Amino acid sequence: MKKKIMTILLNLSILFAPLPVWAYSNEIIIGGDNIGIHIDSDGVLVIGFYKVNGSFSKGNPEIEVGDRIVKVANTEVSSIDDLTRAIEKNLNYDKVNLTIKRGQNTQEIELPLSYVDGVYKTGLYVKDGISGIGTLTYIDPGTKIFGTLGHEIVESTSGTRIEVKQGSIFDSEVSKIIKSTDGKVGEKNAKLNYDKISGNITKNTLYGVFGKYTKETTNGKKYTVGKPDEIKLGKALIYTVLSDNKINEYEITITKINKNNEIKNITFEITDDKLLSETGGVIQGMSGSPIIQDNKIIGAVTHAIVDKVSNGYGIFITTMLEEGEKK
Repeated sequence: MKKKIMTILLNLSILFAPLPVWAYSNEIIIGGDNIGIHIDSDGVLVIGFYKVNGSFSKGNPEIEVGDRIVKVANTEVSSIDDLTRAIEKNLNYDKVNLTIKRGQNTQEIELPLSYVDGVYKTGLYVKDGISGIGTLTYIDPGTKIFGTLGHEIVESTSGTRIEVKQGSIFDSEVSKIIKSTDGKVGEKNAKLNYDKISGNITKNTLYGVFGKYTKETTNGKKYTVGKPDEIKLGKALIYTVLSDNKINEYEITITKINKNNEIKNITFEITDDKLLSETGGVIQGMSGSPIIQDNKIIGAVTHAIVDKVSNGYGIFITTMLEEGEKK
């Protein structure tokens, strides 16, 4: 009898477990602005290896592409300059002790160095940050949280997600469009105004890049948040910039809705002749462009379909809003 009572109590505790309550606003400010993005990596990222003394050597088999160097001896490093100074200061018979992170795991290793032409060589190609462009998706007027891209930023050589130490979004102006063609995705070229910062980046996740918006938002146009169940096949709009910093709207047709994919939730086709004539289809830099249907913001553009670039994917806006709120 006691066992039965305990089982019932356990089942009740599962049944009534608290569900997450999201505090994002019911109406949010839509973006469409072309933005510059810069992220400083949390640690110095290993992106490859080079030859020392004529031979290709990884230096230490414990180091892999995608590892982050976070300490030299007991000195924390967050830039290539930090790394260089710390190695010079902490040399120990042509070796140096490093602390590296691989995902969430941390380990200490010993890296042998080679002295070539008066300089110590590590055999490692490294990077400490990344810059690019994208499209601002939304700003929540209640929390000032912003979201952009709808997908993660990865370092192209290693394919590794950039872990954020600090970062910012800032003004940019589109200067040129390289058109997409089936089999090859085009791109926006833009002038980056690094000194005109509009937000501080706090995280880079599978669902986008998020942070706190620092500019005034009183003039932003608000749209009601559309839930996945409200989205339907048919006409919709995307907002994006193709020249300078002028936001325009363009027609698309939603052809499929997929609630089972993490980020490729909305499949669409560009049906706007003007957009197709200028871009050929979805292009790089368009990621994050808000998708509007029935006067609601329902998602953001994330990917081109490479074999048919007039088609693309989008993520649900609710997924981005929920991710933006997570600590």
